[in-house]
Amino acid sequence: MYSFKNDYSEGAHSRILDALYESNFEQDEGYGEDIYTKKAIKLLKERIGREDVDIHLFTGGTQTNLTALSAFLRPHEAVIAANTGHILVHETGAIEATGHKIIPVEVEDGKLKPFHLKSVLEAHTDEHMVKPRLVYISNPTELGSIYYKEELKALSQFCRDNKLLLYVDGARLGSALCSKGNDLALADFAVLTDAFYIGGTKNGALFGEALVICQDSLKEDFRFHMKQKGALLAKGRLLGIQFFELFKDNLYFDLAKHANRMADLLRDGIKRAGFNFLTDSPSNQLFPILPNSLIAKLEEKYAFYVWSRIDTNNSVIRLVTSWATKEEQIAAFLEDMKMALISCL
Repeated sequence: MYSFKNDYSEGAHSRILDALYESNFEQDEGYGEDIYTKKAIKLLKERIGREDVDIHLFTGGTQTNLTALSAFLRPHEAVIAANTGHILVHETGAIEATGHKIIPVEVEDGKLKPFHLKSVLEAHTDEHMVKPRLVYISNPTELGSIYYKEELKALSQFCRDNKLLLYVDGARLGSALCSKGNDLALADFAVLTDAFYIGGTKNGALFGEALVICQDSLKEDFRFHMKQKGALLAKGRLLGIQFFELFKDNLYFDLAKHANRMADLLRDGIKRAGFNFLTDSPSNQLFPILPNSLIAKLEEKYAFYVWSRIDTNNSVIRLVTSWATKEEQIAAFLEDMKMALISCL
């Protein structure tokens, strides 16, 4: 059975494994003070185009989000997120467990817009309720849609005008940056946000996320917060080695482009078969609407998530391609779908 459930089913790109192996018997400092982490951070700052940002390496996305958001917020402050947001739906209440409420906003395409934020501020007016302070978005969103430059600029300006922090979950940032139609560069996030992270786990690394703190007021004592949340990895060089390997040339972007290219092939084949999609997703997450009978047939050979029910006969599934997806696996899925359609007639 082949899995389209996520983009982290495989281990890591061979170059990363080679780099880890070659450095295996070297001795170095712990907790991110090693030479590899320092080299990786220096390289990331060059790629971002800002020397004045702070960069911290984490093992996973949930750990990054809960450490950053709880550090950035005072006890009475809350997070605004789309109703589909990862921190709201898929992180087991990690943010709430740190004492901060998440205020959900109903959205159509996974994206927050200034008018959404305005409605939240208008509903939270005094000290008898939590104070909205941080806006959480992800790029791509949980529905595979991406933010465009004008959209991010509008959010950024609204946040700055209303003393809100803007935070971007970049677990699949590589896919967003390499999507067709994208007009944002890595450097734009360092200008338009207060903090964001670059995801490695879902783009060829064994594990790892790089948090970039752009706002000076958020930097103080951050390593204390990391230690308290179990985020200071003793063997921190394992993170540094991976991010240096991903960014010393274009490997990070090459892997994201491959995942997107495989998604393009899958999307085109599903469209040719006559099916529509829940959202217009240019990234590596696809949400086709299929008959339940066809879904049952496909589940005999493929693993994927049934995302939501449309009606009694049709449902949405989520298909995710990865840096390691092979073209023949896409072709096999589309052929099996074709044969399953025939048998369902």
